[in-house]
This record gives sequence, structure tokens and C-alpha cells, in this order.
Amino acid sequence: MELTLKSLEESYLSIKENELSGRWITIENVSPLIEKHKAVFQTEQIGKSEQNRPIYKFSLGTGAKRILIWSQMHGNESTGTKAVFDLLNYLIKFKESEVVKSILAHCTIQIIPLLNPDGAEVYTRVNADNIDLNRDAVDLKAVESKLLRKVLDDFNPHFCFNLHDQRTIFGVEGTKNPASISFLAPSEEETRKLTTGRIQTMNVIVAMNSLLQEIIPNHIGRYTDEFYPTATGDNFQKLGHNTILIEAGHYKEDYDREEVRKFNFYALIQGLFHISIEKKFDKYEEYFAIPNNIKNFYDVIHRNENKEKEIAFMYEEKVENGTFALILKEVEKGDLSNFNSHKEFNK
Repeated sequence: MELTLKSLEESYLSIKENELSGRWITIENVSPLIEKHKAVFQTEQIGKSEQNRPIYKFSLGTGAKRILIWSQMHGNESTGTKAVFDLLNYLIKFKESEVVKSILAHCTIQIIPLLNPDGAEVYTRVNADNIDLNRDAVDLKAVESKLLRKVLDDFNPHFCFNLHDQRTIFGVEGTKNPASISFLAPSEEETRKLTTGRIQTMNVIVAMNSLLQEIIPNHIGRYTDEFYPTATGDNFQKLGHNTILIEAGHYKEDYDREEVRKFNFYALIQGLFHISIEKKFDKYEEYFAIPNNIKNFYDVIHRNENKEKEIAFMYEEKVENGTFALILKEVEKGDLSNFNSHKEFNK
């Protein structure tokens, strides 16, 4: 029994959740899908945001391996949310497959598809009280952070998937490719010690990376494992809940991140399947072969024979008057020969 790239490629269009698209995903977009999946998965509202928007959780599977997934703790990072609903559709459509049977028989999964609905509403990283939920794991000032921690404490997961988006500035070290997906096995303390938990986290990432390399070779990066004392992943890892960070990045001509959502989904289903069948989680060395994420991209560069006259631009993401827009802004001038760009012009 194995999960193959061919099988995923053949099935993806049939399970892609077409009700979700683009970058701006709100609870208004997600709520009808919550209702749709109530017929199949256990669904509950676990609380409300600072501005009283609902926060939901799905529960599925019956296995001993407990897995918690959450998305959009940063309101303007929605690719993981789209991938989560693709995942749910896959689990329904292919419920008779050996892959899905293995996942649901060996794992119990809880999913919070949109943790920060207030931030999502206005397309901001922070919540309504200007708190970055991903830096609120210790103080727990935000109601959304408290809800996530309660789910964590009550469920006591063995593995967590923390789904984010990263900016278009990131590339894969040693290549000229953007980092379309990046992974991290967070550190538990400042020395970045390889604990049993981190090794197990790395083991799952190795499996996900192996599959993705078949479809987007050399487009996968690895985040620095510098310890962040207030970060969610670092603290959950420290508490004994192996936390896998997945960052959805840029792929060529994919500013809506519709291709990257597919890669994100592939990583998720591969990660769940691997957890369902793996017994030891002790092979991790290939994790360190994943190249580093580096900041070496601009969205647009105007090249010039006179290197000092080169100009770099970045898209600013904004929601104005109910519409999402990318606004190109000049950000740098000078010799940019050490930088790559997603689009390039010669002046």
C-alpha cells in the first residue's frame, strides 16, 4: 500500500474545493462548507473570535494516533485553508481506498480550518486586537489563542500541522527557484537540540518532501530552526506535541496560490498517510538535505546594463472596498545582480 503522485494527480481536480479560490478567504466563504461536511464529519463550534465570529472544528477518524491541524492563524494566509477542504473532499470521495482507510483507522484527526476569522475578514496577519496569534503561545492574550490551547490540552495530539503562507521573497538556497513549499521542525529551546520529538517531526517532513520533490523538484525549502520563545510551533513542540510547520509560498505565475494549494494538499495527505503507517519515526537525516529558505527574490526587477540603475518592485496585498488587489510598489534601487525575480524586464 502506497500513496503515489500519479494517483494524486489523477484525482486532484475531482476533489478540489471549487468554492474556495484566490487569496482572500473569510469565514463567510468557509461557513457553507462547514454545513456541507456536517453530514460526514463531526463538526462543532469551539468558540468565537474577539469580534464574535464563529471558530469551528472537525473531528474524524478512530485511530490511536492523534493529529491536530489548524490553518489561518494569520488571517491573510489562506492557502492552507483551501488545502484543508481539498483534504476533506479527498477523504470523502476516496473513503474506500486503502490510503484513506489507513488514515481513518489509525488516526484521530481534529481540524480547525480558520482560527483567525477577524484577521481574515480584513486580510491582516493579526487578530482584531492586533495580536499575532503565532507569537501568543505563552501570554495567551487572544481569545483565539486560548481556544487553540484548550483544544491542544483536551485532545493531547501526538502530531500537529501548523499551516501558513510565506512571502514571495523566499527562494531555495543553491537554486534560482522560489520556495513554493517550506517546512520546519521547530526547536524546543535555544540550543536546537535534536530531541526525540524533533526527530519524529523531521521524519514526517522527510516523507512529505520526498513526494513533493517528484512534482516540484528543487522548489522546497527548510526554515531556520532558530528558537522563538513565544511562537506556537516552538512551544507546542516543547510541550511534547510534534509540530510540523508547512509554509505555502510562490510558484511561477501563481499569485492566487492555486497551484501551491495543490502542493499543500499533497503534503498534508502524504503526512497523514505516513503517520498512519509508520511505527518508529526515527529516520530523519534527509531533513537536513532540504535546502535552506533564503530571502533572495523580488516580485519584479527591471534590469539595466548599468547595474546601479536596476529597480526592484514588490506586490503589496490589500483588500479595499471589498476587493482583493495586488499593488506593485518600488522597494529597492541599485545593483540587484544577487537577487532573482518572479518577473523580469530589461530597460
